[in-house]
Amino acid sequence: QVQLVESGGGLVQAGDSLRLSCAASGLTFGSYTMGWFRQAPGKEREFVAAMTQSGLSTYYLDPLKGRFTISRDNAKNLVYLQMNSVKPEDTAVYYCAADPTSLRLRRGVPAYWGQGTQVTVSS
Repeated sequence: QVQLVESGGGLVQAGDSLRLSCAASGLTFGSYTMGWFRQAPGKEREFVAAMTQSGLSTYYLDPLKGRFTISRDNAKNLVYLQMNSVKPEDTAVYYCAADPTSLRLRRGVPAYWGQGTQVTVSS
């Protein structure tokens, strides 16, 4: 059974940094593109970032480039999202996702989803 478990969310102030983690189990981690999505209240879920199996390719929602960084540790089955200079508009539930193909994940139809972790940014 595949499980993706996010952690690291919470309440932070604008301008702070936050690192989300996603622990994966039940899958061959190194064979999956890993990614992050977010869903703000009243809005659709949106793609945030993805990293391919070997880490050679990364993808970001354009407005987040330079503030958010995705990374992974294939030895520990972990994927991270480093969020810097957070803003109130970053408030959302953040979801970890996994798929064997980068394109399918970035299109929002990954094979697996985590349950999400809430990030709230106060102004």
